[in-house]
Amino acid sequence: MSSLKRKDLLDIQSISVDEIRLICNSAKYFKEVFTRSIKKVPVLRGKTVCTIFYEPSTRTRLSFDLAAKRLSADLIHMNISMSSVVKGESLIDTVHTLEAMKADYIVIRHGASLAPHFLSKNIKASVINAGDGFHSHPTQALLDTYSILEMKGTLEGLHIGIIGDIKHSRVARSDIEAFKKMGAKVTICGPPTLVPDEFKGFGVDISYSLDELLPQLDVINMLRMQRERQKGSLFPSIREYTRNFSLTLNRLRNSKPDIIIMHPGPVNRGIEVENAVADLPNAIINEQVTNGVAVRMAIFYLLAGGVPLEELNEE
Repeated sequence: MSSLKRKDLLDIQSISVDEIRLICNSAKYFKEVFTRSIKKVPVLRGKTVCTIFYEPSTRTRLSFDLAAKRLSADLIHMNISMSSVVKGESLIDTVHTLEAMKADYIVIRHGASLAPHFLSKNIKASVINAGDGFHSHPTQALLDTYSILEMKGTLEGLHIGIIGDIKHSRVARSDIEAFKKMGAKVTICGPPTLVPDEFKGFGVDISYSLDELLPQLDVINMLRMQRERQKGSLFPSIREYTRNFSLTLNRLRNSKPDIIIMHPGPVNRGIEVENAVADLPNAIINEQVTNGVAVRMAIFYLLAGGVPLEELNEE
């Protein structure tokens, strides 16, 4: 299999283990492309990529933009705050506009769950989900999976902890799906108000004590505290959350010496992760950003049909 054999990439649930491995293997090649002196290959020459972000984003949008440029695509970024959307244009009308412009790839982030799925059914272009509501963030999960594979060689048998604001996290939902498909054991941990019982249906363990969980973990993924999504008071105070769930040097003394520390960013230093922890050699937070570009290059490449990697020529 040298391509994804699909038009869109919408969620982790619909991706097979073989497809995850294919994306990660291709990302290894594109990471080498991305980090060498001549960084471009002509995979998407003559193709148009349009990014539409209805919610704020820095890392994800820039990562997709850079991935498209490295593959020689023409890039259009739709600025929602300056578009007809603020005048009341519906998503379906935006779809028709993009269809008329003959865009080949649509990268969309939307506050409504399943908005990318709706878009994919109404447009011929390939749709890539860059995050939809609380539902899914598949490319983040894929880059997290690739990052663990790069460090550990496999996810099979690893114990991975996802810590923090699980309730509001599309990253957590997609990570759980990807990590479990690749053979890892997953435990979610945080205050009871941020770790709903409904997650038991995801086939994960649930813990409310980071201190009890930490010594068992091979990988720890610290989620951002999403105060902009929280309605009402879900924990007494930031100070109490930090005391119980922040990853500190003192806590890490009880962890495995080779534990991998991850965070999808942006990091609220001093809340989810202590400053000194974020800068440790086994904290791969910045490497995740680099890997995000490689993984998104791989996704564009594979949705485009793929060719043997050795046939790609430098520009």
